[in-house]
Amino acid sequence: MPRKRPGPTTDGNGSTRTGGHDRDRTRPRLTAVRHWIATAPGTYIWLTVLFVTTVVLHRMPPAFEDEFLRDRSTNLHELSQNPVRVLISSAFWIDGGRWLPYAVLFTVFHATAEHWLGTLRWLAVATAAHVVATLVGEGVLAWAIRQDHAPQSAADARDIGVSYALAGVIAVLTYRVPRPWPYVYAFAVLVFYGIPLLADGRTFTDVGHFTAVLTGLACYPLTRSRRKTQKTKHPAAQ
Repeated sequence: MPRKRPGPTTDGNGSTRTGGHDRDRTRPRLTAVRHWIATAPGTYIWLTVLFVTTVVLHRMPPAFEDEFLRDRSTNLHELSQNPVRVLISSAFWIDGGRWLPYAVLFTVFHATAEHWLGTLRWLAVATAAHVVATLVGEGVLAWAIRQDHAPQSAADARDIGVSYALAGVIAVLTYRVPRPWPYVYAFAVLVFYGIPLLADGRTFTDVGHFTAVLTGLACYPLTRSRRKTQKTKHPAAQ
């Protein structure tokens, strides 16, 4: 008797069952996702902490939440009292309580940079952008207060979040983009973060974000060995 060829099976109603094939297609995707997460541990540990702190914030009364975040802000008052503590603590809270957009941004930018640079170099870029941007932004605010361009109450303004580190990492990825697109990418990043500086309602955080971008671009030395590796893997055509 001739052998039956393997194929989809049918249930009692005559409908085709392809569950096995669906599972076969899903497994490689799940494996790829697990690999992506496992090889960017810093990004996803940070993102997990942000998820927990965001849940905590959602359970706080609004008045207590404001005071709680102000105590962990890198504002002029807290920087003068506990600079190291607030520089660290401010990077683990999201002002506004929206975690999902950051999950997407961390996956696209932070994880990509960590895969490329390695955890230590990625963390160095993110930390440098966060610290330098914070100090420059708050320095500009201090000058504005002294010149009566900003009220004295601004010294106690809330300033927390991960956006400075994110801006720096977005900028350093310029050196990851294949030529000739790095120039287009860098121009787009500079325009995106530079436009708010030209607006009438610009704030010290706009200064901080642009400073973070410049800091990320200045981290080129941290990328040099990785760029050489890329050239080795993809030699120019003869």
